[in-house]
Amino acid sequence: MTDLPLVLNQLFNGVSVASLYLLAALGLALSFGLMRVVNMAHGEMLMLGGYLAWLTLIVVPGPAGILVAIPVAFAGAAVAGGVIQTALISRLAARPLDTLLATWGVSLILQQAARDLFGAIGVEVRAPDWLSGGITVAGIAMPSARLFIIGVTVAVLAALALLLARTRIGLFVRAVNQDRMMAGATGIDVRRVDLAVFCLGSGIAGLAGVVLALLGPVTPTVGQSYIVPAFLVVVMGGLGSLVGTTVSAVILGLFSALVQIFVDVSAAQMLLLLFVILFIQIRPQGVVAVKSRALDV
Repeated sequence: MTDLPLVLNQLFNGVSVASLYLLAALGLALSFGLMRVVNMAHGEMLMLGGYLAWLTLIVVPGPAGILVAIPVAFAGAAVAGGVIQTALISRLAARPLDTLLATWGVSLILQQAARDLFGAIGVEVRAPDWLSGGITVAGIAMPSARLFIIGVTVAVLAALALLLARTRIGLFVRAVNQDRMMAGATGIDVRRVDLAVFCLGSGIAGLAGVVLALLGPVTPTVGQSYIVPAFLVVVMGGLGSLVGTTVSAVILGLFSALVQIFVDVSAAQMLLLLFVILFIQIRPQGVVAVKSRALDV
């Protein structure tokens, strides 16, 4: 019989894992929802964010370093995403398979560049002292670093929701997502909206790399550990739906954590994949059905 404290602790771990999944998946959900582009180099934006955090903490040591690293990583990954979108994706947007292969090539190039610059072993991002402790509530041990990750995820999700619902660029994004041709006919610069959304998604991935660096070393392949779960979250959530992506991340994070009570990590990953496959068989449209003319073509 499973102990209740163990289940409660795994539930908290599941929420923190869901936060990481969500940060990793938001950029994919944005880019696919708007452009129907599968970006295989998305994981390398997480890696870039982690390395930028490490470099920032060298320049700005002390307790405020991690707070400075967050906007630096966001901006750096956003710029990198903008370069990829402008130089590559915008030219291949009409050919999804070519886009997938091209971004996969970019992924391999960025991984090798990271090996050459920082080494294959990885670098450690030391959490500040104010994130080294934790609290215990009702027998649930909650490390400060994981609470910080959950808080950052909630803040990012709230800011993104406000951006899409209350700003002019958010209105343009929703218009393009619903009908690209009609949005362009009304005077919206669709290419500029695509670029802005891709930069935003890449920046969020870079931010995810910062919080991920608090849990383990940053290596050239660190992004690959989260890109597959991120894709699963996006597919299960309903392609292009931020609400569905959020719900899907919570479901998969809790599922992964609770399953690990009974099996090891490798078996839990296999069961997670099987769970998503079965879910899609029962509900092909995902958690939230997306209504868009682009999906009807």
